[in-house]
Amino acid sequence: MYRELNTPARTIMTPGPVEAEPRVLRAMATPILGQFDPAFTEIMDRVMKMLRDLFQTNNKWAFPIDGTSRSGAEALLCSIIEPGDKVFIPIYGRFGYLLNEICERYGAEVHTIECEWGEVFDPEEVIKEMKRVNPKITAIVHGETSTGQMQPLEEIGKACREQDILFVVDAVASIGGTPVKVDEWYIDGIVGGTQKCLSVPSGMAPITYNERIEKVVQARKKVEKGIETEDDRQNLGNNPFIKSNYFDVSMLQDYWGPRRLNHHTEATSMIYALHEGLRIVLEEGLEERFARHKHHEQALMAGIEAMGLEIYGNLESKLPVVTCVTIPEGIDGESVRKMLLDEFTIEIASSFGPLQGKIWRIGTMGYSCRKENVLFALAGLEAVLIRHDAPIQVGRALQAALDVYNNN
Repeated sequence: MYRELNTPARTIMTPGPVEAEPRVLRAMATPILGQFDPAFTEIMDRVMKMLRDLFQTNNKWAFPIDGTSRSGAEALLCSIIEPGDKVFIPIYGRFGYLLNEICERYGAEVHTIECEWGEVFDPEEVIKEMKRVNPKITAIVHGETSTGQMQPLEEIGKACREQDILFVVDAVASIGGTPVKVDEWYIDGIVGGTQKCLSVPSGMAPITYNERIEKVVQARKKVEKGIETEDDRQNLGNNPFIKSNYFDVSMLQDYWGPRRLNHHTEATSMIYALHEGLRIVLEEGLEERFARHKHHEQALMAGIEAMGLEIYGNLESKLPVVTCVTIPEGIDGESVRKMLLDEFTIEIASSFGPLQGKIWRIGTMGYSCRKENVLFALAGLEAVLIRHDAPIQVGRALQAALDVYNNN
């Protein structure tokens, strides 16, 4: 006989997934409704309204893609990329490469620039390169969890609008934890994540896009509908219609819009989860939520530095919800992570590529972003580092974090 699930309790302090809001988990146990039941379509409409508030936009279209965060990026990009289109991607960490791969798979001519991991781009450098490349699309990551950095977007977005370039942003790590102002920053299309600052389980990718994106999508859909014979198809040359069926946002518009045309069977329980997660975010208030994330970040950083450890990366462009810590010389970072998990049930993350084995990444996101979690993580990390004979300042981390809490 197979045993009933009995998962261990964890304190999850990674850059995602994070601990789910208990109210979200309860919402997922709500009875199932048919996807065209008026009671359920009313819930869908409320989700769209709440997503507009979260993204700080007046866009008509704001809805989730069923799938992990990557599905949202693919839906936006595949719906606007035609083979041979120029796409410009500034890369400053792991997830810029992911945008690159998605665009290449849909036939784009991708141009990239890169900077050192742990830094971000001067917006002027990005704007200068956009003028040289003259792309149809500029795609960029807002919060790069692999390096703990956050790219300023407003100047880049304004330049995209002035140059008639579509501006697509990955805000998977930042949405719900730090300001993301879609309209003010001239963002045409953006994808968020549920499993990070929203504290909803992974499985949906909220997106929003404006009329500039919709115009491109509808033009391609019109071409596709006009194809009647194989000769028509051959005459199109590069085949400008949308290749993906599942990620075709023009079809999803028909599903989420008033027509309610069947596209897929909706992930009902995940819609319940997203609805409750968004409700909690907006109930707290965006500005209050952003301030909470900054507050706990400051306490964590104070404890890390008081311990004698070094924060990795440019502090001026630091992503508020992820703190990267340089692993002390001679210390086995994976051994520390394992002992933290085994002895304290605390999970922190390693990193990718050139930073593998060089930094730990500690997330303070959503429901995981709490005073008790920060203090517990600092205490556990100090204890484990003592057992590894690391050269740290013993007894100072918690006091420094408490100073932050008591002074605010």
